[in-house]
Amino acid sequence: MSVTDDAIEAIKQMIVDGELKPGDRLPREPDLAERLGLSRNSLREAVRALSLIQVLDVRRGDGTYVTSLEPSLLMDAMGFVVDFHRDDTVLQFLEARRVLEPAAVELAAQRMSTEDIEGLAELLDSLGERPTVDELVQNDLEFHRRIAAGSGNPVLSSLVESVSGRTQRARTWRGITQEGVVERTLTEHRAIQQALAARQPDVARAWATVHIVGVEQWLRQTLVERT
Repeated sequence: MSVTDDAIEAIKQMIVDGELKPGDRLPREPDLAERLGLSRNSLREAVRALSLIQVLDVRRGDGTYVTSLEPSLLMDAMGFVVDFHRDDTVLQFLEARRVLEPAAVELAAQRMSTEDIEGLAELLDSLGERPTVDELVQNDLEFHRRIAAGSGNPVLSSLVESVSGRTQRARTWRGITQEGVVERTLTEHRAIQQALAARQPDVARAWATVHIVGVEQWLRQTLVERT
């Protein structure tokens, strides 16, 4: 490990041990460097690296603080990495989505408030009878975001949102090229919402799986046709 890696590990351990809590200010740079037996340059590089992944917040003229460490904040770093993947890896994200999202839907059927579930029906109604593909995709993203949040698990919700957002382009292309996809998507969304309203976790999970597999199968076939 490099000296900077050592510094990162030392700061991380202070957070894990509870010595530094969310919102706490780090000791002054010279004091912390002396305590950890590191050079100030190495410590500075470690702080810069941890700030990039939203673990630390460097405030000019004030000091360096531990962030809230909320999952949604930390997952931003994952989204940054995901953005560098090429289109030909989107299938892997759909596979990940097929694992994560049905689990979130199942939990939402148990934990999501009745008011929020009714709000999903209103969201679907807002599309009207003939939505454009762009309107459908935006509605789709919001529909799944709300359900993920309704799972009551912030970590799972953040993972679902990070993975789901990266399949947006594939969903848009499917809407343009595959006949009947708008109607099919709305039908499956209605089925998911109704299963949530009926508090049927198994049914909701099954419909969520069917819904995601439809996009995945379409993409697999499209990639086969291109080769």
